[in-house]
This record gives sequence, C-alpha cells and structure tokens, in this order.
Amino acid sequence: KMDIKLENVKYIYNPGAVNEKTALKGISLCIPQGQFAALVGSTGSGKSTLIQILNGLKMPASGEITYDGRSIGKDKKALRELRCRIGIVFQYPEYQLFDETVLKDAAFGPRNKGFTQEEALKAAEKALREAGLPEESFGRSPFDLSGGEKRRAAIAGVMAMEPEVLILDEPTAGLDPAGKNEILNLVKRYHESGNVTVIMVSHNMDEVAEYSDRVIVMEEGRVLMDGEPHEVFRHEEVLKQAGLSVPQVTKLCSDLGIEGPVTMDEAADVIMKFCHENNPGK
Repeated sequence: KMDIKLENVKYIYNPGAVNEKTALKGISLCIPQGQFAALVGSTGSGKSTLIQILNGLKMPASGEITYDGRSIGKDKKALRELRCRIGIVFQYPEYQLFDETVLKDAAFGPRNKGFTQEEALKAAEKALREAGLPEESFGRSPFDLSGGEKRRAAIAGVMAMEPEVLILDEPTAGLDPAGKNEILNLVKRYHESGNVTVIMVSHNMDEVAEYSDRVIVMEEGRVLMDGEPHEVFRHEEVLKQAGLSVPQVTKLCSDLGIEGPVTMDEAADVIMKFCHENNPGK
C-alpha cells in the first residue's frame, strides 16, 4: 500500500543566513492510499513546500517521510523510484508543454519512466482520451490547443505515467467555470480509476468541499486543522482568522440558520426541507 507518513518534518529556507525562514515547523501526517486530500492555507502557509517534499524535490531539514513503511532519505535510487510513483502537476502546467505534437508531449513522461516507445505512446493515447481530447488533436502542436485543452493535455502527460499518487497545485487556476469542471472531473475519474491517492492544493473552498474526502488546513508552517470537509468547515471563525473562507453554500445555509451542508447537492436537499418545514402545505 502506498501510504504516506510524515513525522515531525521541518524545512528551512536559507539555513544560517540572515533571511533564514522555517517553512514547515514539525508536520506530522498520514495520508492513506486512495484518499482525496485537499491542502489549503493562505500564501506562505507552507503548502507548496510540503508538496515538493512529498515528491522528493526538497529534502526536509529534520523529521522522516515514509512510503509503504520505507523511509525516504537522500538515497538517489529510492528517490528516483519514488518520483516514478508520484506524479506532480504544478500550477499552470501548460507552460511546460514543449514537444512538437500533443501525443509526443504526453508520451515524454512514460518514456522517462522507462516505458518502451510503444508502451509510452499507448499510455499517452489512453490518458489523452480520458482527458477528453479528440483524437484528431494528437498529431497537432500543443500550442494550437485552447487554454483548457492545454491544461488537460499537460495533466494527461502526468497521468500517462500511471502514478499511484497524483499531486496537483491549484489545478483550476485561471480557468473559466466550464474549464474548472472539466479538470476536476478528470482528476476525480483518475482518482476513482484504481485506488489512486490525490493531494490537491486549492484556495477554492467550493471545489475542496465538492471533491475531497479530507481537508488539511495549514497556517504558518503548521497543520491548523485536519478532518473531513463537514468537520473542518464548521469552524468558520478559525478559517477566517487563517485568511480562508467556507464554501458559499455553507455560508448561505449558515445565514439561514441551517448548519451542515458543504456541497450544492446537500444544500439543495436541506433548503428544500427547510422551506417545507417553514411553509407547510406549500
């Protein structure tokens, strides 16, 4: 099982320098395989540093990270294996598209992972189809795609590597509502396809409530709250003090004196019931 465990992980930027900054101050977390976890927090809370540590791009100053119960240190072979099992999609991943065709670009990651040319192209085709890109676009330049298509093509390139853990940093940033839904549904389908772990950084609480099983709230390099969306979003004041909000439907229901809903479907059911109870016979 690809369970991820962090024990008292610390990270320091510019150690020993005048501008030394402790970005992570003793993070302890366990993310079991198959979970969809959202990582939220205001700017400077340590979210980006944490996801880079999870992927082995940064090494902690102290503490331990284990995958499958195996400790990951500075062993280059272990780190390479780890990066093959964890896919990371940085913010605005379409800026990293570079190859002459959409298909070749999506096949780059699998080839780098050790797939044969045939296996890489097959995996790339499958991922691009799952991303909803038409087959006629596979031979085109990725730069000819629309903004939303470029984003999906870039994410498909990571999915083609068949990672067991998919980490996404603000995957819907800069997209219109339709584009955001396409990306989130793509991620959701991939999550459900084979017990894949998803860790998503987002500042959009409506997206977090709709798609995640768990919300990890960070503040100044520490975990402020950690729990299911219903549990975390009950603490509106605590979130407000951390520079965050609650989902719009939660706020609306709270204004009506109704507690509980965090998604649109839940809110619709509860508001219908509320209206019926307060207007019997109508």
